[in-house]
This record gives sequence, structure tokens and C-alpha cells, in this order.
Amino acid sequence: MIRLLLIDDHSLIRAGVRALVSDIPGYTVVGEADDGQHLLEMVQRLSPDIVLLDISMRSTNGLDALTQLRANGCTCKVLILSMHTDPDLIMRALESGAHGYLLKDTTANELEHALAALRNGERYLSPAIAHTVINQALLRAQANKQPSSDRHNLTARQLEILRLIVRGKSTREIAAGLGLSIKTVETHRSQIMKRLQIYDVAGLVLFAVREKIISLDD
Repeated sequence: MIRLLLIDDHSLIRAGVRALVSDIPGYTVVGEADDGQHLLEMVQRLSPDIVLLDISMRSTNGLDALTQLRANGCTCKVLILSMHTDPDLIMRALESGAHGYLLKDTTANELEHALAALRNGERYLSPAIAHTVINQALLRAQANKQPSSDRHNLTARQLEILRLIVRGKSTREIAAGLGLSIKTVETHRSQIMKRLQIYDVAGLVLFAVREKIISLDD
């Protein structure tokens, strides 16, 4: 059973997420709070596998709580659950150690996909914000004036899968779209990250934009 910790300052949101989780086999909410102030203590006490964390909260916001969590060496997965679509905020969350970013207007099906991705050691971005993240990465790459090296050493299939990963597609969605098995896609994903020495979605997005593997027009 995968243990979830829910941190959100709106009781109705917590109740709604808890209800959605109750319908997904293999998951249970082991604790909840309305502020990020006690996140570290709760993680140490409850040992959750995944934290569902809001950003905007009264005393300690989600990003500050996440930074504190990572500074103390906590390795649990963190899925940001937020209404914010600001690109800077999304990138800050990913760079602070979040494993995924899910919008609060999500469906039960998307929540299940996101939890499954984190459970399987993957990252997850809501499809609605994938373009936003790519746009932000492009702006950063242009600001840094990083030239394309074209030395990624990836196969045509791996490039195809990389493009889908940075668009926020899950392993299951990629497999279905390309007519491959989930295991094959997982193998390609692992090889891509190993060859690039990049192990997070934000880094893959930055790389893909810098190397002109993907653009805003794709």
C-alpha cells in the first residue's frame, strides 16, 4: 500500500483528494495538514511514500516546505497540487525537488496517472502545463545563449520518446501511442537519462530545448 501525505490549506480540497484516492486501489492517505510548517516533522513521523503538496498556504508555503524537506535529506516523492500555472513558479517547484506538478482542476484519471508515475520512479506534469514548462525552458536557454551541441547520441526512437516525455506524457501513454510495451518504453527512458546524465523532467526539458530537439511549434 502506497502511503500518501496530503498538505493543503483548503479542507474541501483535502476532502476531495481523499475521496479520489479512496477509489484508487493501492493508495491510502496516512495524514494531512493545512500548512507546510509541520511537513518535515510529519514526513519523519509518518514515512509517506508520496506527499501531495499545495504551494499557496498561510504560514509556510509549499516551496519553502519542500526546500526544507530536501535540505534535511528526505527522499519521499513530492507531487505539487496547485491552481497556479505561472511558468516561473512551476520551474521553481521542479528545481526545488518536486517530482511532479498537477493542476487542481485535474480529473480522477489524471491523479491516478500522476501517482502511478511517481510510484514507478517517473516524473509527471499535467499536460495542460507541459507547453508552459517548455516555453519557460526555451526562454532560459535563449537568455543563457547556450548553443546546440547536437551531440546527444540518442537513437531516433529515443528522440521520439524524449519529445513525448518533455510534453508530460506518462510511460503508459507513450507505450500506447507508439505501439510499444511499457517495459520497452521504460528501458528507453532509462537509457535516455543514463546517456544524458539527466534524471529529472525539468533538466530533460531544458536539454531538449537547448539542443533543438523540441520547440514551441512542435
